[in-house]
Amino acid sequence: MHVPSRIAVPAELAAFHDEFDGEDGRTWVAALPDLAAGFLDRWELRLDGPASHGMVALVLPVLRADGTPAALKLQPVTDESVGEPDALRAWDGDGAVGLLDHDAATGTMLLERLDADRSLMSIDDHEVAVRTLCELLARLLKAPAPAGLRPLADVAGAMLADVPGALPRLADPAEGRLLENCAAAVRDVLGEPGDQLLHWDLHYENVLAPLPGAAREPWLAIDPKPLVGDPGFELLPALRDRWDELAATGDAEKAVLRRFDLMTEVLGLDRRRAARWTLGRVLQNALWDVEDTEDGEPVTLDAEQVTAARALAARL
Repeated sequence: MHVPSRIAVPAELAAFHDEFDGEDGRTWVAALPDLAAGFLDRWELRLDGPASHGMVALVLPVLRADGTPAALKLQPVTDESVGEPDALRAWDGDGAVGLLDHDAATGTMLLERLDADRSLMSIDDHEVAVRTLCELLARLLKAPAPAGLRPLADVAGAMLADVPGALPRLADPAEGRLLENCAAAVRDVLGEPGDQLLHWDLHYENVLAPLPGAAREPWLAIDPKPLVGDPGFELLPALRDRWDELAATGDAEKAVLRRFDLMTEVLGLDRRRAARWTLGRVLQNALWDVEDTEDGEPVTLDAEQVTAARALAARL
């Protein structure tokens, strides 16, 4: 079939891989146009609109040979992305985007096309949005976890090992104490890390509607970074969504707790245990902030996460 001219890599996507992946990232970006063209040819696809991208992946809207809309997702194989096709197969389109084809060597996937312009962010009532997300998550958690996915126990153990080196880099001693409290919370639950299939990055923008007229359920999860573990480790991304609405209440900590209580109620989670694993996500993000800051530069933690961590202390 006819292969279109080289695809231009968006500058923002190239910049991300340059900053965070160095030479490997630049090599991947340089090969991306040919990689895309190769899969358009191999899977008999033709482009059907402009590309989109997140921080890591390039997504091309395409049509299959029979005219069916689909999406070609190209991303490097990493510890986070390697399990994505396994999780999508486990869900088999039930609550999640459908996987149509996959190339393990490059991480390239052909996915069901959804409506990128309609995410849960479009729901005005934040309580309805949270409840919808949690009801979807409850369904995703029912699928048996495929073998070989990263265990939360390993992720949590590695985080705890990094804490001593991170503490001296925090500019505010109070934030150092907060980080130590998060680490202590994780230690309390580390012996029971759970065994459920986690999406790990479920927030409003990762829940999309199907294309108009598609015979599908109203909302579907996309872009998992799967782990096997406790569902309490799932809550922080959605807990922080639309933060301006939490701040607008005049008491963000109280608003965080209301949202946390709603999420744990819908999911049927033990709140003390879920609070500890949610603080584990705060710890993970804080450690990433430290890692991404140049040596010698003092680190200040994200204010939203500090507020969330302080709020969750009431549920320990």
